[in-house]
Order: sequence, then C-alpha cells, then structure tokens
Amino acid sequence: MDRNLALEFVRVTEAAAIESAKWVGRGDKHKADGAAVAAMRTRFNQIDFSGTVVIGEGAKDEAPMLFTGEKVGLARSPVMDLAVDPLECTDSVAYGRYNAMAVIAAGKHNSLFHAPDTYMEKIATGKEAAGVIDIDAPIDTNIQKVAHALGKDVNEVTVIMLDRERHKEIINQVRTTGARIRLITDGDVAAALATCIPESGIDLLIGIGGSTEAVLAAVPIKILGGEIICRFKPRNDHDVEEIKKAGIKNLNQKFHVNDLARGNQLTFTATGVIDGPILQGVIFKKDRIITQSIVIRGISGTIRYLTTYHHYQHHKNPVK
Repeated sequence: MDRNLALEFVRVTEAAAIESAKWVGRGDKHKADGAAVAAMRTRFNQIDFSGTVVIGEGAKDEAPMLFTGEKVGLARSPVMDLAVDPLECTDSVAYGRYNAMAVIAAGKHNSLFHAPDTYMEKIATGKEAAGVIDIDAPIDTNIQKVAHALGKDVNEVTVIMLDRERHKEIINQVRTTGARIRLITDGDVAAALATCIPESGIDLLIGIGGSTEAVLAAVPIKILGGEIICRFKPRNDHDVEEIKKAGIKNLNQKFHVNDLARGNQLTFTATGVIDGPILQGVIFKKDRIITQSIVIRGISGTIRYLTTYHHYQHHKNPVK
C-alpha cells in the first residue's frame, strides 16, 4: 500500500477518536459509537481511493453507515478492502474505562477474511514465540513453550485476556502455572497486537472474543511476524447459521494468521481514544487536542507512532 494512503488513514482514525472521546464517561455508548462512525465515514469519503467495507458496523439493514459492503472514497483506484472498527470498546468510552481506540485494517481486494460477526477462541503471540503456540494444546503447555521461546521463566510471562465469566477456568489454569495475568474489560484487538510490541509487556493472548476483532488484529500481527490462531465459538443456532452462510462448513476449522490476512499489501492504523496497552488516549487542552496513533505497513514492516497536535477550534462542535 502507498505510504501516503496509509498516512491518510491516520487522519481518518484521528477524527473518529476525537469525536468519540467527547463522550468519555457520559454513559451513552451508542452516541459515542455514532460520533466515531460518522467522522470515519466522512473522512474516508475525502480520500482518493476506492474502498469496500468487508468488516464494519453490520449488515446494511442494521447500520446506516460503514455497513458491510459499503463503498467509500473519491476515486476508482487504488482498490482496497477495509476492516473497520470506528470505536473499539464502546463500553469503555461510555463508562470511562481502560482501553479504547479507532481502528482501520486495509489490504488489496480479497486479502482480508470476511468473518461473520460472531465469536472465536483465540491465542496470539509475537514473532519470537509464533511457531510454538497451539490452540489445541493445554494452557500450561502453551505458556511453558512461550516462556522458553522468549527466554523467560514461566512466572515472568504475562497473559492478557478479557475479564469475562466464560474465562474463569482459563484464568485458574493460568494462575496455576505461575504466569501473570492482565485482565481487560474490553478491547482484544489492542491486546492481541500488544503481544507483538515488546514494550507492552504482554506475551500471550488467550480467550474467546469477537471474530471480526480477530481479523483486525491479524493484520498487524502478520506484518510483525506474530501468530494468531482462532476457531469459531458459536453462541447459538443463529451464529452457526451465519458461519455456514460465510461458506465455512467445518466449525472446528482452525484459522491461522495467514488465513485471516493475506499478502503484504496490508496496513493497520489506530488512534487511541482512552489509554490502552499500546496507545495513549485523546487529550483535550485549552487550545489543542493531542492524539497518539500507530501505523503498521506490510511492505516495509515499519511501525510508526504519531503524536498529533490538532487545533481545537477545528473540532469544537458541541456534544448533544
């Protein structure tokens, strides 16, 4: 992907992050998400490219903007597939909790897995331990192998997962090994990516989370040489039907990072809304707004962190 287009996407995630950050702690996740969606869509439609949303806000009859299949952009080329989450962690923003960001994963046509919106079992880690994890292996085996690959003792390994009742047994198994645990209320895209960022202190992600988030996370994980392995975990008959509609006949099929994100014409862009494991949140000052973003490009393999100072007057519309 052209580096200028990747940087254009930063402006998109910055706009979504700023607008949603105005709703931090106000208790209304729908308005926070709506503000992010509107800002992201508006910015996409100011860019000279042709994008198709392959993972977005839902089906057209459920989402008026950035729905799956929607076309965005001003031009006929370059043609890109987009997986977007204008506001990952709506609850975190609504209630002022840890970890929220605006996210775009992009690639050439047919480079991104068109995941139905359901749940998946997941395990993810960074480059050094990418070849040793196995979603079918016991928890203690995965942790021991990751520890060995990283040159750490097991009690120095940090596992991150969503703080959910469904993870109670996994949490107990991790604690039995002696490894450390970071529990997060929401946001396993950032959590999965954090396993590939040594400075994050996160070594392994385990647990059950959204399938669309698996694709969003797979893009930067692939670029950075890590691994994510997933398997669908349907909650009910409707989920099973949606998975089968997507052409997946075997519910036990394992998906690796190369199944979710293909080729090297990939890019991942995110801007923090609230502080998380890889990004700081939006900061409002008297005369400016400060954002922190990350851009990861497949062709070059570069990671860029951008701190941007925005003129406050350009974003000073009242929250209603």
